Amino acid sequence: MQRIVVAAKAGADQPWLADAAAELAQQTSAAVSVVSLDGLDVEALSPAPRSEFQEQAQATVDGLLDRLRAAGFEAEGEVRPGLVTPGVLLYAEEKDADIIVVGASTKGRVARRVLGSVPVDLISRSRRPVLVITPPS
Repeated sequence: MQRIVVAAKAGADQPWLADAAAELAQQTSAAVSVVSLDGLDVEALSPAPRSEFQEQAQATVDGLLDRLRAAGFEAEGEVRPGLVTPGVLLYAEEKDADIIVVGASTKGRVARRVLGSVPVDLISRSRRPVLVITPPS
């Protein structure tokens, strides 16, 4: 394994996701790349400017990178505009990722059913393995 892509949820504090990626990187000597998408398809239809969503995504990426680097891993990160699932899949292709690591959905069962779930979408659409990490209880 040479490259792990971590799909970070914009605006979420997911230190356990960074810890899981660090453990996997340690076991495989893989490089880690973190990506977060602002989640907007068209800014004109958004309730807030894209910049607000991108700031949240950047804070999330920075937090994961800080945690990975504190654990002794060099990692790179990027914030991109657009919808989450297609954006993560494109990023993984560009990085030639061996695996995509994503946090489990924190939505309830009904909300996941109605609104969808990024981890489920990634699993069903990705040509690469997807590892879904649940937060510690």
